[in-house]
Amino acid sequence: MKNLKGKVAVVAGATRGAGRGIARMLGEAGATVYCTGRSSRTEPNTSGHHYAGRPETIEETAEMVTAAGGVGIPVRVDHTSEPEVAELFKRVKKEGKRLDVLVNILTGQPVADWKPFWKLSVETGHAMLDAWLWPHVATCRHAAPLMVEQGSGLIVEIVEQDKIGHHGQFYFDLFEVFLKRIAYSLAEELAPHGVSALAVTPGFMRTEAIMEGFGATEENWREVAETNLKARGFGFAGSETPCFVGRAVAALAADADVASKSGGLYSSWALSEEYDFTDVDGARPNMGAYMAEHFPHIFCAKPNIGFQWSLTRLPETERKRVKKQKTKGAGAKAA
Repeated sequence: MKNLKGKVAVVAGATRGAGRGIARMLGEAGATVYCTGRSSRTEPNTSGHHYAGRPETIEETAEMVTAAGGVGIPVRVDHTSEPEVAELFKRVKKEGKRLDVLVNILTGQPVADWKPFWKLSVETGHAMLDAWLWPHVATCRHAAPLMVEQGSGLIVEIVEQDKIGHHGQFYFDLFEVFLKRIAYSLAEELAPHGVSALAVTPGFMRTEAIMEGFGATEENWREVAETNLKARGFGFAGSETPCFVGRAVAALAADADVASKSGGLYSSWALSEEYDFTDVDGARPNMGAYMAEHFPHIFCAKPNIGFQWSLTRLPETERKRVKKQKTKGAGAKAA
């Protein structure tokens, strides 16, 4: 069903992995998708990022979007460069005349040092936060005005885990909580303008790099999940393709009532149950249930302290009361 036909999306970080899967599934739903990233056929990624030099390109992703039924447009953008980000959205406004969906899947170098905070390099941490966090801020900053102007839109931050627990390393924890907070903060500020923002986590994905690392293919990955000790230790048997979270994002983008989810934190597997979609192989993986069953010492681990942050939804009656108050306040200001 092409329920996103006529809609325009930007997938920031669409070269591979979740970004590619999301771009493809937005295309499957009929959207026009601007696929951004630094790895291009005409200009390779020379950033020093750990994925620089891999064969995937934004052009290849855009071709997949078009083959799936949408319109794929590759745009080489370094999202650490604000001028490049600003130019991207000027182009989107000029060509597409609108922006319905922004998906951010922008990452820096992987965490290599899992020492306690007081043994970590401040300089390394500073560089890591600059590379991981600010591209998300800059991209949202230049995308939001297009959505505010048209009075609609959806911003999706792709995160890790559907809870707000500790992520094992100080700087990585700051990054992950920051992304979830971006979605929450944007949702609060953009709500009066008809724009929604939320965070979505995939499960363990069978990305190009992961499959290569485990020596797996889509034909033999289940066998590899049982025989490869490293794959088994990561919970590979409960994995999903990057298209699974792609279908989750496409379902959210097509939901006329997505504003009711704004500010929330969701998982690909829970959204699969709610919107009744499967992975591209017909399976309905549930990484949350798999991890709770097979890795309870990790997934269900209790914090060292007596507190755990949580995202709690207001009761329906309270939400209606708050919405009514804000509507009255907006009317008074207009008068």
